[in-house]
Amino acid sequence: MSYKSTYPSINGCKLHLREAGKGRPILFLHGAGSGVMEWLPFFDRLAEAGHLLVPDHPGFGDSDDPSWIKAIPDMAMFYLGMLEELDLHDVHVIGHSLGGWIAAEMAVRNRTRIRDITLMAPAGLRKKGLQYSDLFIQTPLERVNALYADKRFVEAQLAKPLSEEDRDKLLKNWFASAKLAWEPRGFSLVLPNWLHRIKNPVRLIWGKDDAVIPSAVSSEWVEKLPSVKYFQMIEQCGHMPHIEKLDEVVGRLIEDIKTSA
Repeated sequence: MSYKSTYPSINGCKLHLREAGKGRPILFLHGAGSGVMEWLPFFDRLAEAGHLLVPDHPGFGDSDDPSWIKAIPDMAMFYLGMLEELDLHDVHVIGHSLGGWIAAEMAVRNRTRIRDITLMAPAGLRKKGLQYSDLFIQTPLERVNALYADKRFVEAQLAKPLSEEDRDKLLKNWFASAKLAWEPRGFSLVLPNWLHRIKNPVRLIWGKDDAVIPSAVSSEWVEKLPSVKYFQMIEQCGHMPHIEKLDEVVGRLIEDIKTSA
């Protein structure tokens, strides 16, 4: 499926926004580091269920890097502003990793334009005693290896040629990720206190073999989020369930989106 790129100005920030499909809006918020380097089969499938919007976060990819976005709460307020600027209602918000953290911070602040939330291996919470992967200090090879349980995906990603432009964007994305999530590393000290404010239905999806954010962290989300509609733990899957286990993830997700329309 083809998509179009638009560049709306949100509070003075030019946002690179990919759009495809028609119907109720589906907003996908990407994770740290690599951002959205390519249009994924996962996006094609989602665009069959509604109007898919896939932005580069401010500071990432082809979006501007406004100085006033300094932390995840700023990013959450930015996207709430985007929903207003674009007059989007009943939005299905899907957040992966860092994007899941942003989605949760959005709904804590204002849930009126959000219909439901899907959190895929979200950052934002910590569980004592667990070993986490520190993507900021790993080599590129270590980082890619940490993302997937099935090493065929590692080999496929490493085999993809990168242009100079791609390398520049990757570097930009990692700088932006560090600005947002360096200290504390990948979590919020206060978010757990406010998750009870999220009344929207929440889907929680995690790869059981996630080496970046251990799947055992899911218990913290389930405990603190009273509106978890279902929790899907995916066997033999790492940090990228929407890539590594596409059919398992997208089938149930699309069914829920269509039946809630």
